[in-house]
Amino acid sequence: MSTIAANLQAVEATIGEAVQAAGRARDEVQLLAVSKTFPAQAVLDAMASGQRAFGENYLQEALDKIVNVAQAQPDAPIEWHFIGPIQSNKTRPIAASFHWVHTVERLKIAQRLSEQRPPELGPLNICLQVNISGEASKSGATEAELPELARAVAQLPNLRLRGLMAIPERATEPEQQRAAFARLRMLHDALRADGLALDTLSMGMSGDMAAAIAEGATIVRIGSAIFGARNYE
Repeated sequence: MSTIAANLQAVEATIGEAVQAAGRARDEVQLLAVSKTFPAQAVLDAMASGQRAFGENYLQEALDKIVNVAQAQPDAPIEWHFIGPIQSNKTRPIAASFHWVHTVERLKIAQRLSEQRPPELGPLNICLQVNISGEASKSGATEAELPELARAVAQLPNLRLRGLMAIPERATEPEQQRAAFARLRMLHDALRADGLALDTLSMGMSGDMAAAIAEGATIVRIGSAIFGARNYE
């Protein structure tokens, strides 16, 4: 068994324990393998163990990887999720190459993604990023901005607004971790009560996935626990 296969098995066990503790079903939580900075071969190794959804932060790296993986496995069902910051001049390749975008924080970006989404691909799945901890260094819409932004994005053609995403301030205590995730869930539920058809909470990473699952995460974004430590050099 490869290291990635063993790591995926361990992550799956952690998710299984977390959903059981939360009284949830396993199929309520999707594992998004965050493959940024790792080569196409790492994605192919994960695919060999049944993983089908992959998250990427850096556009050019991701585009190269998408091509390489498609060449190696042209018929494999695979979902690519863009989870990095979005610059206005990069929206066209994102709209054309990904199935999901988790990091929309401005209406202008959503409008460009909608305009540039090839119609034959169907709607692009969108999550709005929320700066749930109010950190100056973090991207995301504020809680005050969120309702108006969500209503506007939900009206755009070629997009499907699925839910919310957040990267809370780092915390080590489960109670602190859960508090931030609970806040995102409440915002999600408030938008649903306002008539928006949301079904996604993208929250939780390698260090806090159990807390996120306890608070209703439907997608957990796991990188280092699957692929190992990253080298950013």
